[in-house]
Amino acid sequence: MSVLGTVTRRIGHHRWFGAAVRLLVPLDRAIGRLTRGRVVALGLLPSLVITTTGRRSGQPRSNPLLYVPDGDAYVVIGSNWGQQHQPAWALNLRAQPLAEVTLGGRRFPVRADLATGTERERLWDLLVAEWPAYRTYVRRAGGREIWIFRLAPTGRGDRGGPPPAD
Repeated sequence: MSVLGTVTRRIGHHRWFGAAVRLLVPLDRAIGRLTRGRVVALGLLPSLVITTTGRRSGQPRSNPLLYVPDGDAYVVIGSNWGQQHQPAWALNLRAQPLAEVTLGGRRFPVRADLATGTERERLWDLLVAEWPAYRTYVRRAGGREIWIFRLAPTGRGDRGGPPPAD
């Protein structure tokens, strides 16, 4: 892990960090588009771009997310930086669990499953090992259940299928 990645993990629990990163999301999306998904989150953290279907508009909506690998799947969390409302992408996945992921320059379809019970606990442990600030986000969320999704590839994507999980 880079020094910058280590520093990012240490400061990730501060409110100002979440606010600053939310301001950088448009830049991150632009870099992701320019690099065809090869660079996301400025390369500091393991990140993917998820494209969901807007639950009201029916239009594609793309968002960069931190992920952790879980076998051949990818685990993401709707922490929304500890805000007290669910992120739109998570609401979209609940309405339509079929989505697309761009990772390492490859796009491929996935099916999102909402984690519950012991599976949720197992995935939570993976997530906080990667990004300890999630514990802070849970406290900030004011009792809101923070959803955890497991994104399982459903077939071969437009560039030869999903990259191997790390």
